[in-house]
Amino acid sequence: MKHNPISLEELKKRAHPIFNVNTEHHDRLSPLKKVALWITNKVGSMGFFLIIFVWTIGWLSWNTLAPKPMCFDPYPAFVLWLFISNMIQIFLMPLIMVGQNLQSDHAELRAQSDFEINKKSEMEIEAILMHLENHDELLREIMAALEPFNQQKTPKEAT
Repeated sequence: MKHNPISLEELKKRAHPIFNVNTEHHDRLSPLKKVALWITNKVGSMGFFLIIFVWTIGWLSWNTLAPKPMCFDPYPAFVLWLFISNMIQIFLMPLIMVGQNLQSDHAELRAQSDFEINKKSEMEIEAILMHLENHDELLREIMAALEPFNQQKTPKEAT
């Protein structure tokens, strides 16, 4: 059973060009979306966490331990600190969600690109396997054609 192997030209005709989805995704983003991604990446970092942590510890320590006339947000309510913290949360929460949606879109593009590359690789592997099967068949035919020559023995070989 002979297979007609797929030629390299046929493979090239079937395959779509591979492109960099990271560049394409970045180029499609509006400036506002780029800002949202930048903020999402920065807010989701240890640096931002440390800034908020140090700011909170400093604020609460100052307003707890400083002399009463120097306290601007008195213990135990810390009303100004709570207000500023809530404002930061209110503004960052939807912005982070926008950034996460953009990151999710990017991940879907990368997954689709991976799938297409895997399909292309599968087609190439299938073509290679078909070529190998064809070569195996040709080798069997050659071996079968040479078999009569191997069975004829010269008188020296018989002894």
